[in-house]
Amino acid sequence: MSEKKESCGLFGIFGDEEAIQKTYVGLHSLQHRGQESAGIASSNTDLIRCHTGMGMIRRVFRSGSGLLEKLANPIAIGHVRYSTTGASKAVNSQPLLAEYSGGQVAVAHNGNLVNASLLRDEYEAYGSIFKSTGDTEIIIHLLAKPTHVAKPDPLAHVLNHLQGAYCLLFLFADRIEASRDPCGIRPLCIGQTEKGSFVVASETCALDAVEAKFIREVEPGEIVQLDKNGLSSRFFVKPGTITPAHCIFEHIYFAKQNSLIFGENVHELRKKLGKQLAIDHPANADVVIPVPDSGTSSAIGYAEQSKLPFDMGLVRSHYIGRTFISPDQKLRELEVKLKLAVVKEAVCGKRVVVVDDSIVRGTTTRGKIRALRQAGAKEIHLRVSCPPIRFPCFYGVDFPTKEELLANNRNLEQIKEFLEVDSIGYQSLDGLLSCAALPKDHYCTACWIGKYPIPVDIAFNKFSMEHNQMYMFDKDNV
Repeated sequence: MSEKKESCGLFGIFGDEEAIQKTYVGLHSLQHRGQESAGIASSNTDLIRCHTGMGMIRRVFRSGSGLLEKLANPIAIGHVRYSTTGASKAVNSQPLLAEYSGGQVAVAHNGNLVNASLLRDEYEAYGSIFKSTGDTEIIIHLLAKPTHVAKPDPLAHVLNHLQGAYCLLFLFADRIEASRDPCGIRPLCIGQTEKGSFVVASETCALDAVEAKFIREVEPGEIVQLDKNGLSSRFFVKPGTITPAHCIFEHIYFAKQNSLIFGENVHELRKKLGKQLAIDHPANADVVIPVPDSGTSSAIGYAEQSKLPFDMGLVRSHYIGRTFISPDQKLRELEVKLKLAVVKEAVCGKRVVVVDDSIVRGTTTRGKIRALRQAGAKEIHLRVSCPPIRFPCFYGVDFPTKEELLANNRNLEQIKEFLEVDSIGYQSLDGLLSCAALPKDHYCTACWIGKYPIPVDIAFNKFSMEHNQMYMFDKDNV
């Protein structure tokens, strides 16, 4: 039912004889963050090699291809992508590999740069030639600018030019540098294996997958360097000068249930959201069912609080990826039909509470409500773990225009009629924030109240930098 799209998953590891295998496994555990393309770049401390391709990690590095073996090196970074800036094309796959006066560099990015178009226009005016249509490539051009190369800390200087949400991994020949925007909008964490190799990843579930111990998060505005001397840290903005603006959608939807995000377990917070929903929006019903998978934890909490039975009235096909990742609406709707099937015996003749994490456009949600009706559900009461989404996001969640948003120009009664439910209850913003561990002002709430922590001077969408370019699809660059 969900119609959201997020950006990407990052994984990096330094000084490990199984770096490539662990990067593959780490990316596989982060596949829920992006399914359009994947890639790995590795270094032997002298030369960086890279391979990217379209599709999930298993397809890009298919068994028997020998690609992982060709990349075998002790230092590696990897990326799984959903496109929030730049079309779903091979040329936009990451990591991006380039060579400039400072040597080779591969870059992997999670987030959205709100000033990328302005920077790109400026650099193109002075003769820079761009290969991709995403926002990440501008970072390489910033790194390569001679006046930036000459700075005492070129990377810190470059990062101060960026505005928006970003977690970044830079693979240089002899090191990895990981950074996070000053607001800490997207998550990035650090771990260490039993043999002492340092790991960085978007979520702690990737650390678990490679049996690395979670150490801490990369702090907002911090650059963490992994090299032969271990781990070192520096800041490109003064710590504590900017209030964090963590994306709470990471907890609501994007992150995996076993991950720690912003210091809190995803599953436990979702259960709290479900319990709060049951307190604020009870229903006379016979059964509580989730929209799997992101609604499951909240549905458990709702059922526990309301003393109603929990059941799986909708079952997910694990052979279909997360439908929010599909690049167009028609494909999303077709995939939803394949992805979620109704268990008739669980809902027939019953008053059903359906718990979902959020509603964006509403069209696929309405389709599933109709399917539950056809299966014999007597009543359907929809409960939503977050408030109505009324404003676009420019920080890495792809619902960028007001026209797409169900709640933008509808009141609660109109939303209920559109979705064809007997009742609807949204989590209040206060209720949502009361369930989270950090202070209320440490979360971004722009999509609900329209107050953006990082100013967005020019509205944009994922195709803003397409420029009708011709592309060279040289993706097999091992």
